[in-house]
Amino acid sequence: MNTVNRNFYRNLFIRTGGFFATDFLKQNMYPGDFFQIRNGEIIVLGNIFQNNMVDKENIELRYGVQLNPAAWNFSDGISKPYSARGTGQGAIEGSFEFSKQIIAFSGTGSFIFKCNAPESVKILNWNEIAQQLIIKLTQTMYSFRELYLVTEIAVPQDWTLAISGSDNGELEIATESENDGLVDIFGQAGTKTTQSKGIEYYHHETKRKPVFFKAKKLVPQQDKLEGFINDYIPGRMNAGKWASSFYKNDFYEDPVYVSALTENAQMCMTDMLAPNELNPNTALLYFRWEDAGLEDIEKLFLSYGNWRE
Repeated sequence: MNTVNRNFYRNLFIRTGGFFATDFLKQNMYPGDFFQIRNGEIIVLGNIFQNNMVDKENIELRYGVQLNPAAWNFSDGISKPYSARGTGQGAIEGSFEFSKQIIAFSGTGSFIFKCNAPESVKILNWNEIAQQLIIKLTQTMYSFRELYLVTEIAVPQDWTLAISGSDNGELEIATESENDGLVDIFGQAGTKTTQSKGIEYYHHETKRKPVFFKAKKLVPQQDKLEGFINDYIPGRMNAGKWASSFYKNDFYEDPVYVSALTENAQMCMTDMLAPNELNPNTALLYFRWEDAGLEDIEKLFLSYGNWRE
């Protein structure tokens, strides 16, 4: 995904209490979808309900959960240097009044986002099904070691988003709709773009498309991870001495510093287990669910280990 969008994605997560957006606000996500993030792309692999991983009598979904509208209307790095009412002359309808507004963007990635009537659909009994899903997803039905699972989606009545792709982006909009004085017209029905400069993304969505979501991620159990680290570090600390004695070459040996394991390195722990050590009876000892966070947002902007430009 283009890094111009990164500022919006991070703000969305923080302002809304943990919601992500799909790449780029095109792919629908549903409660129960499970996916991986590969090369900056969300790849949906299935759905726990569609795949009959949860018995029908145990499916509990809550619909129409009202979300705080204030949390779903925010911006960063914008100003509105011009707002005015004007009069135009049409060939058929004659004179008409319109409202005009200019929105200025201070830098690349500056944005304005506006939603109306956001509500959500969520898995209500997540705690009751979470453990059985670990066993099914890692052992009995699949053998995942890295996975995300959608637990809630947000579906606004409509939303509008504009993101600048330059340091001096500008958006000029106008509407003939009646309004109270010089109120903000961004995101209003009937608003049209009359001129733009340096805008990377601009979209007004009028349908309830589920492109915003919360997710859990599969992570190692902390006590098992600590045991793995305790075994891992001494081996890495002695790797240089072992290499000097084993290989017929005069390798230079630096003192080895082993930093904290990254999330990806932590997931490798399960690949190093002895055969049959991880099985349906022990899966819950090695895995747990955790809320997806800002570090997972960053994965959407990585491409083969490098920042996408």
